Amino acid sequence: MTPWYLYLIRTANDTLYTGITTDVARRYKQHQSGKGAKALRGKGELTLAFSARVGDRSLALRAEYRVKQLTRRQKERLVAEGEGFEALLSSLQTPMPKND
Repeated sequence: MTPWYLYLIRTANDTLYTGITTDVARRYKQHQSGKGAKALRGKGELTLAFSARVGDRSLALRAEYRVKQLTRRQKERLVAEGEGFEALLSSLQTPMPKND
């Protein structure tokens, strides 16, 4: 199984873009060359601010969604300290209760 990663890229105007990939270096180069997400095209210099191994694609998609819901302050804490990332991952890995 190929591992998936969650990453955040900082644009020149200090916004954070969140994405997932199996190869962070390759995807970052794609974004830099303008062949990545449209949201990053023309945004100036890009910096890889954060990346972490997540697991399988399903978990990566859920983690991406959850990180996109965070406030700017929470994302900045994640970038600076990785704060809350392990808790976020473990909450996503916890099985959902079954409704009988």
